[in-house]
Amino acid sequence: MDTTARSITRLARSGSSKKAEDLLVTEAPVEFRLHDVPLAVLMRTPGHDDELGLGFAITEGIVFGPEEVASVVRVGDDNDDDRWALQLAAGVEVDPEQFRRNLYTTSSCGVCGKASIDAVRIAARRPPQGPQLQPAILFSLPEVMAAAQAGFAATGGIHAAAIFDADGELVALREDIGRHNAVDKVIGFTARRRWPIGEVILAVSGRVSFEMVQKAAVAGIPIVAGVSAASSLAVELGEELGMTVIGFLREGSCNVYTDADRIAHLD
Repeated sequence: MDTTARSITRLARSGSSKKAEDLLVTEAPVEFRLHDVPLAVLMRTPGHDDELGLGFAITEGIVFGPEEVASVVRVGDDNDDDRWALQLAAGVEVDPEQFRRNLYTTSSCGVCGKASIDAVRIAARRPPQGPQLQPAILFSLPEVMAAAQAGFAATGGIHAAAIFDADGELVALREDIGRHNAVDKVIGFTARRRWPIGEVILAVSGRVSFEMVQKAAVAGIPIVAGVSAASSLAVELGEELGMTVIGFLREGSCNVYTDADRIAHLD
């Protein structure tokens, strides 16, 4: 995980102060291109940029699946991590101007630059019927996530997204200063290894926003769970698409906003 060391002054309530060193999450721009046309500039934490590019291409509906992307490669020399190109598979044709964003997206913005909410609904599809998730497994996910969040442990300033199978086994976890980037990274990693991704759970370390549900929907993920609140639009989209949206998953309880039938043994 990319961090930056910084000399700081640590101030106490008593008024005392001392010099110290702090680790900051690195935030830097990355540009993704298609056919030499820039598609988007994302503010992200460097690392796993090929997974970010693939996940971004899938969850933004640029491609229909990982088989349509032959590779995600650096543009320029090997030391340039700031520009990457999507290399499409043979026979796949995509007009990059259709997806080009007019503005860069910040680390907190997942759907900035979109003309309308309807545009991000187009590529979403009905998720699998399952899995049937045991409540005990559901409640175990935050603890498993927290144990795997090395970046957060070091800096206290980074988001995480994880994919779990129905038995609560951690398939993959990625961290990034942008919560939507963390989702794209973990989807990009998983999509190369299993597609369709299938009956899994996407767990996020913060709130469940519209873009989280949208990205999960495009990837065909049926359950999205967050340790914080869900937004009204996230819940509406989950209900519309037949997904299970869960918020406040912590300390042995949660709110199941939509499609509670995927949680076993609920009264």
